[in-house]
Amino acid sequence: MLYTSTRDKSVKVSSAQAIAQGISKDGGLFVPESIPAIDSSFIDSLVGKSYIERAEKVLSLYLTDYTPEEIRACVSGAYAPGKFSSEKIAPVKTIAAGENILELWRGPTCAFKDMALQLLPYLLTTAAKKTVADKTIVILVATSGDTGKAALEGFKDVPGTKIMVFYPNDGVSPMQKLQMTTQAGENVSVCAIHGNFDDAQNGVKKIFTDRAVAEKLEENGMMFSSANSINWGRLVPQIVYYISAYCDLIEQGIIKNGDEINVVVPTGNFGNILAAYYAKRMGLPVKKLICASNANNVLTDFLKTGVYDRNRKFYTTTSPSMDILISSNLERLLFHLCGENDATIREWMGALSAEGKYEISQSVKEQITALFDAGCCDDARTAETIAETYQKGYLLDTHTAVAVKVYEDYCQNTGDSTQTVIASTANPYKFSAAVLGAVCDGVPEGTDEFSQVELLRSKTGVECPEQLATLKGKQPRFTDCCHKEDMVDMVYRMLGI
Repeated sequence: MLYTSTRDKSVKVSSAQAIAQGISKDGGLFVPESIPAIDSSFIDSLVGKSYIERAEKVLSLYLTDYTPEEIRACVSGAYAPGKFSSEKIAPVKTIAAGENILELWRGPTCAFKDMALQLLPYLLTTAAKKTVADKTIVILVATSGDTGKAALEGFKDVPGTKIMVFYPNDGVSPMQKLQMTTQAGENVSVCAIHGNFDDAQNGVKKIFTDRAVAEKLEENGMMFSSANSINWGRLVPQIVYYISAYCDLIEQGIIKNGDEINVVVPTGNFGNILAAYYAKRMGLPVKKLICASNANNVLTDFLKTGVYDRNRKFYTTTSPSMDILISSNLERLLFHLCGENDATIREWMGALSAEGKYEISQSVKEQITALFDAGCCDDARTAETIAETYQKGYLLDTHTAVAVKVYEDYCQNTGDSTQTVIASTANPYKFSAAVLGAVCDGVPEGTDEFSQVELLRSKTGVECPEQLATLKGKQPRFTDCCHKEDMVDMVYRMLGI
């Protein structure tokens, strides 16, 4: 299988090259030339199997230039015993009739990004041996909170790599910031920026496509790649867990093979829900993809109107990983739906860059309406949902609560009782102040992050994961903060070139 660019269909690269490179030189995103098909017998073959076995089989459909032995080594390393707090890796728990929570936060950084970012270093180092064996891979990351820590943890001290993470200084939770700024590893660097996630993401994309920067790295035996979901190696592992969740629902007797399910995803950059779209395109029986946004509801508006307009107020919310107004992975979806017309994508993305706005064609809008539903939820309703769901016996984080509320609204509006998988993206202790405030109707004044952690534990009986609890008292290694215009200079400084 070869991969092409959303902005230049003449590009043809292997999966290893797409993963090593991260983003196409034309600024487009790599997508598979064709989407592999699965059927009920394929799903049957995965029922009763481990997550590692399922991942091997699904990934082999996309990574055709990796040998079976290479894929097995990558997957076995990523999901080895002890790395995740559940043997199931991504367990499914039913919390109400038709409402099934897919827990994607059982990994070492307590966020769904671990599902891909524990695997990506293995995929990338394997790809580098095939394509650029003589170069140091420089992983450049923009994060709204969770990707940064998961990428740092995944790539720390991986030979032949360096990793740098940029995050919005006032746009992540205290726990997320502490996770990143205390990161161990000799090959890691972290820097805050004055601005929001979109500023960080735009800065990283600009650096990726800056020829002068690329030449300077080349002179020093280095090349860029990405751990953001613009990298196909970040996205393809996420397809696995939707197929795995379907198999788990069969095993639990909740559905039969062939029954349709809905999938609800809290999303900002559109990568997690795009993975569900690919699973549906492959043949997984998904009825509706439901996109859940917080107050930064640019995706809700787009999916309902066909107009993407980032010219709006930016909100800093209690679900900061979704505080995004430019959803990069939407470009991949639009490429597929517009008949892989790269000229159309260049036109729409050019308008987004120049004017902050574009409108899709009627035919693409009709396809989106058939595939997706969408809704949004502000902080007040997020808190209400956390409190209500806690009373039912399950503690949500702020992002998953957005998804649960949007799902409940969808059910009320449509009457659809289809069994539904809700992607749960973070452990509640990553956002302890907001979760504590929801279940206790407010946070006591003068309490710090870890006092709030202890109050939440004593109130709910839910234990804080050890990897978060042990951050107490740790001093940050990284304290730099730069303006978005100075990101290139900061990259050079962190690389020592």
